[in-house]
Amino acid sequence: MYVIGERINGMWVDIKKAIVGQDEGPIREWTDKQIAAGADALDVNVGPATSKQVEAMLWMCGIIRQINADIPIAVDTAKWDVMKEVIPQVAGPKIINSSKADPEALTNYCGLAAEHDCSLVVLTIDQRGIPTDVDSRVEMGATALTMAMEAGLTPDKLFIDTIIQPVNVAPKQPLAVMQAMEQLKIISDPPPHMVLGLSNVSQGARERELINRTYLAMAIPSGLDSAIMDPCDKELMDAAITAELLLEKMIYCDSYLEAYRANK
Repeated sequence: MYVIGERINGMWVDIKKAIVGQDEGPIREWTDKQIAAGADALDVNVGPATSKQVEAMLWMCGIIRQINADIPIAVDTAKWDVMKEVIPQVAGPKIINSSKADPEALTNYCGLAAEHDCSLVVLTIDQRGIPTDVDSRVEMGATALTMAMEAGLTPDKLFIDTIIQPVNVAPKQPLAVMQAMEQLKIISDPPPHMVLGLSNVSQGARERELINRTYLAMAIPSGLDSAIMDPCDKELMDAAITAELLLEKMIYCDSYLEAYRANK
């Protein structure tokens, strides 16, 4: 499981305060914590903290790079003007998070990713909105893969997000998302990565941790191989590790949890 740490996000009160007050402490704390917990990459999102999106994004990314020069940074913004200005200025490995799946957006984002050797997250959403059915998600994912490859991106550089919605709002969508991932994993060899913003499935629900943990374990057999999630939630990480063990992605030993973390 490729774990993208979700915690450096201006939606969180401590990160919002850090951005507003230019306090490096929380950024450094969550960089260290998430990497120590097993994060493979760190998502960075300014959120609603400031209107100076470019400056804030570069400030946060710069702090992370002082701590770790090599961990991939997922630059997370829905604003093309912010993304195209930030990506060339962030050192080290990067992930563009994210593009919609309509052709105009894909042309821009695939070109930016290819130019700067970035990975790219593509959401299965277009001008019609979030699809409610499996076929539309698969169609958009296939379009994203085709356009990414035409731009020079190999499938291993592409992360397709089939968009999970809160289960208390869209109770039929968790299954549709998994079915779409199953189909998208067989459209190329090697296949693109499948990624989800995991905590969205439990947004507004009472048993958030349990829902996240259970859905993660269910989605891995359907092809999910990466997630934007909380690596500091030990039970969540244990569920992911155990699911991969039972799917023969690692060799069993009694200390498989410790072995996984030691390898990280």
